[in-house]
Amino acid sequence: MELHRPAVSVYTVPTDAPEADGTLAWDSTTVVICEVSAGDATGTGWTYGPAAVGDFLGAGLAPLVEGMSALDIPAVHDAMCRSVRDAGRPGIAACAISALDIALWDLKARLLELPLARLLGVVTEEVPVYGSGGFTTYHDTHLAAQLNGWVHGQHIPRVKIKIGESWGRGVTRDLHRVRSARHVIGEDAELYVDANGAYTRKQAVRVGRALAEHGVGWFEEPVSSDDLTGLRLVRDAVVSDVTAGEYGFDLPYFARMISAGAVDCLQVDATRCGGLTEFLRAAALAHAHGLEVSAHCAPHAHAAAAATIPNLRHIEWFHDHVRIEDMFFDGALDPTGGTIRPTRGTGHGLTLRTEEIAEYRIA
Repeated sequence: MELHRPAVSVYTVPTDAPEADGTLAWDSTTVVICEVSAGDATGTGWTYGPAAVGDFLGAGLAPLVEGMSALDIPAVHDAMCRSVRDAGRPGIAACAISALDIALWDLKARLLELPLARLLGVVTEEVPVYGSGGFTTYHDTHLAAQLNGWVHGQHIPRVKIKIGESWGRGVTRDLHRVRSARHVIGEDAELYVDANGAYTRKQAVRVGRALAEHGVGWFEEPVSSDDLTGLRLVRDAVVSDVTAGEYGFDLPYFARMISAGAVDCLQVDATRCGGLTEFLRAAALAHAHGLEVSAHCAPHAHAAAAATIPNLRHIEWFHDHVRIEDMFFDGALDPTGGTIRPTRGTGHGLTLRTEEIAEYRIA
């Protein structure tokens, strides 16, 4: 069954409040959506990135895959990866490949009239999630409301906040916010932090030791994820699990991170690394080295594949992307109780609300 030329659309959605982490600030999120058809079925995939991803997808990848077999996803994926040699795989090209690959898997499952998780083969019916947000721009009341909503409202027993404010120049406030978060969620819920690479190596060690006093079990990107030696140094010096990997755009990236002993849990983002095809390969690579994986952001893009991974820890229920995916799709999942069940419907179970989201379309 041959693929028709994929359609591409780009949307920008303002945030519901000013947002920042340790190294970046933003007031909107752009999502690139790919729809690909074969026969009477259409699959939908997406990624979060600049509008240029949509340009690259429409001009470069869409004509390339037209006419290829809808059932032979590895062949289509390989053709896409080979085609971007001169453009460079990391960044825009990888995000474009990812969106189309996710759409291909959704399409194949719909052609076979199966839930995507069943097509891939389920390990668990319920996938754990953790609430993620807690931006450095949030005042204490806003932070408390968000954490309360997850832990006491939806009963999600694990949450993450941003620290590393102003490239690590706000450590006093960072630790104040950690104390406040622990007070809000209580002693039983798991507390995670994400510095987005804001700290220097020794600074991260000092912060990490202070975090231990508040039972923080997850220290994400304490230093830049490009600094594998630094990640390993911090990992060896602190009690919290050190995690990174969200900027992995291909499988060799994850191999280097694992070989360096840089992380306790490998983060993988299917909307960046090459779609579900590469996401599953990265998870298998981590499994071979005794590591768990955690899906980074875009929770509905990961949900079905996450249910198939034996070494999955959880997926990130990221505020911005949850808000957009709830707005953009019918069939969004409910995380109440701390898990989601991505085994219903056909494909990934989501249907794009094209007319309802037209106001956000920019291309």
